[in-house]
Amino acid sequence: MFRRLISSIFFCCVLSALATYVAADKLKFTGGHAKYQFVFNAFPDDSLFLDVVESPALDQNADFRLKFDWRSDKVSLVTDYQFIAQHGDSVTLSRGLPGSVIMQNLVPNDDYRLFDLTHIISKQDNSIFAHRFDRLYVDITGTNAVARLGRQAISWGNGLIYTPMDFFNPFDPSAVDKEYKTGDDIVYGQYLQKNGNDLQSVWVMRRDNSGDISNDVDSIAVKYHGFAGNHEYDLLFSEHFGDTILGLGGLADLNGAIWRGDITLTHTNNSANVTSLVTSLSYSWVGWGHNMSGVVEYFYNGFGQTDGDYSPLSLISNPALAERIIRGELYTLGRHYVAASAMVEMTPLWLLTPNVFINASDGSFLFQLVSSYDLKQDWQLLASVSLPVGATGTEYGGIDSSITGKQLGTEFNLFAQLSWYF
Repeated sequence: MFRRLISSIFFCCVLSALATYVAADKLKFTGGHAKYQFVFNAFPDDSLFLDVVESPALDQNADFRLKFDWRSDKVSLVTDYQFIAQHGDSVTLSRGLPGSVIMQNLVPNDDYRLFDLTHIISKQDNSIFAHRFDRLYVDITGTNAVARLGRQAISWGNGLIYTPMDFFNPFDPSAVDKEYKTGDDIVYGQYLQKNGNDLQSVWVMRRDNSGDISNDVDSIAVKYHGFAGNHEYDLLFSEHFGDTILGLGGLADLNGAIWRGDITLTHTNNSANVTSLVTSLSYSWVGWGHNMSGVVEYFYNGFGQTDGDYSPLSLISNPALAERIIRGELYTLGRHYVAASAMVEMTPLWLLTPNVFINASDGSFLFQLVSSYDLKQDWQLLASVSLPVGATGTEYGGIDSSITGKQLGTEFNLFAQLSWYF
């Protein structure tokens, strides 16, 4: 209750400040977008999801974003307002299987963030309407330093598909629309050296299950980015949800290709040491008259299951993995993964990208074909087809639901999104 009161006061103060700037003609509208999504999911006959919804499951979603900022010589205020509408079977499914470690929130919530800047307008059996501030921060810029306070997003690490060094709301590797990461309440600082190296620091403040601000659930991280000749490197130290994380990463040119990689060592609060790493090779070329680029990436998930049992009961027995899945830090259940992606410029306005995500431990994989087409200025059509392949019990073939004869699996996914930018 106290948290809601404080957040409401903060929310009102922000709105009052914005109104003041609008009245003073200092707040500028910097753009936004309106997105409509259609999602089609088909399930196999033994899927547990069919106990809650029918196959195919259909969803129609909308995302509306307005961006404003106010700037002076060294200080700026950045605000992104977001309206979200979710309607369809995914909402019904999330209500029918609550508390599952494999079900993600359809609408970002601020239950554990410092400020509650999300409000559910309406929530029914098959629809959710919400609005929120996804960005709301003050930026202070000096000659060699930057300070940023408030709701914002950061991305660290050198992984292109899997990102063990980026544990602040990373994208699902198979996500199609990766335009905006979900923001957190962060105190961020950056110091730029004359030689081009820089030091970044982050403090993410959160609340525990009781709604209290607690050091046990916050994150403090420092990353140094440097240059060594034609190579770049990153050094990371972090205290994250009570764990200590050390990271080392970098990138280098290899005869026209780019090698990237990160390795992290996590000392968990139960005294276990867990190593994860990602390494990739990317290359661009011209083939058959088209610009092309490709990447092959290997990911070792040190938190993953070692026995190939991905059922919810088994995941709960691996709390380090389950916690990271629930927090949205990890999206992989096993240990060894290989991913490949190729981007083909069919025309200057049409990009076609086939992807494959392979669980090398159980042999299952997800094939995905993504199309991005600029219909006209400010209009884009983004579409994808995803096909999971694998035996029953594998990650992509359908993991055991712990209910006899029922699997948690899908057999086909179609995603289409029409975006208008203004």
